[in-house]
Amino acid sequence: MEESLAGRLLVASHELVDLNFHRAVVLVLAYDEREGAAGVILNRPSTARLPERLDPWQPLIAAPPVLFLGGPVSRKTVICVGIAARDEQLASWQSVTGRVGVVDLSSDAALARTELTSIRLFAGHAGWDGGQLEREISSGAWFVVAASADDPVVAKPHDLWRAVLARQGGLFTTVPLDPNLN
Repeated sequence: MEESLAGRLLVASHELVDLNFHRAVVLVLAYDEREGAAGVILNRPSTARLPERLDPWQPLIAAPPVLFLGGPVSRKTVICVGIAARDEQLASWQSVTGRVGVVDLSSDAALARTELTSIRLFAGHAGWDGGQLEREISSGAWFVVAASADDPVVAKPHDLWRAVLARQGGLFTTVPLDPNLN
């Protein structure tokens, strides 16, 4: 694979049988063909309330204001994805693509409120070893598509899988939740 997948969406196809990723939409945060890839599942809100230590960030947290399950790896680690107010480099933020980036939660939340429009918090992440993701894509497990700036903070995360596929057009937008009903 010649171009980086960082900043792109991985949309689970019907070929993907791992239940961790059933109808998942993953934002790829980091990618290296030899080292592997890491990302967060954007459409898995949990019922867990946010830890009190994150209260200073509350004004930026997109609805629904819960912790999202970012993936099966390192679930005790919180990853913050934020949307920058302007397309520029920020001190508390590492760009992934355009105005979407990873926020350093140890930075000043008050300053971040002037630089960011919204954030979402993820427990854990999805990860792939070098070559693993490319093999999964080649086998048809994932569609690789462009992300829009609001995908990481969409208000209705349960609708994201279908919404992203609908933006692409084609047959997969009509796939029922249970393919056996087809």
